[in-house]
Amino acid sequence: MKVIAINGSPRKNHNTAALLKKALEGAQANGAKTELIHLYDLNYKGCTSCFACKRKNGPSYGICAWKDELSPVLNKIKEADAIILGSPIYLFDVTGQMHAFLERLVFPYLTYTEGYKSLFERKIKTGLIYTMNVTAGQMEGKGLRPALDGIEGFMKRTFGYSESLFSHDTYQFDDYDKYVATIFDEHHKALVREKQFPEDCLKAYDMGLRFAGVELDGLEENVNVPNAFSD
Repeated sequence: MKVIAINGSPRKNHNTAALLKKALEGAQANGAKTELIHLYDLNYKGCTSCFACKRKNGPSYGICAWKDELSPVLNKIKEADAIILGSPIYLFDVTGQMHAFLERLVFPYLTYTEGYKSLFERKIKTGLIYTMNVTAGQMEGKGLRPALDGIEGFMKRTFGYSESLFSHDTYQFDDYDKYVATIFDEHHKALVREKQFPEDCLKAYDMGLRFAGVELDGLEENVNVPNAFSD
């Protein structure tokens, strides 16, 4: 069993990465081998519309033909048993790096046939973890949910299963006094970090544990929650 996590945040040690690491800890607790990949370490492009992945009898049919530093990651996903993607929300969407990754990951497998049949040969579990400054209510009110539901839909159509975890109202800065961010209440943000973020970490751990094959069963007390404070 191999579970791969993909970090679409430029930060390697804060909220998004912390939740992904918790998910991998859950997978490891059930015996899975895991790997965490940071997209911002890689030099790559999004889809270039070459359509080689759609060409009849072409050598790259169903495969992204573009070769760069993302290519080995796409090859690893072919062999994975589960993948978990994480991204902060920038401008009401996933980060540019994550969006470019999704273009390269999903488009080659989805065919221009009835029902957009997937060429991925197996069904695997996929998870999406999002971190954001807005509250759950604001996420719905600002129209974020349809876009994120769309990503989940593409992942489900491509790989057979997908679910999402949302971490709201995250603590973004290590010291709010250093930044111009008057729309946020630092005290409130600190309370959310103290009360809610540990629960989000447990949910991420549960996702990893379930993706490796079992349900969470009385292991919450063994989860050490990190003191993460930004995207």
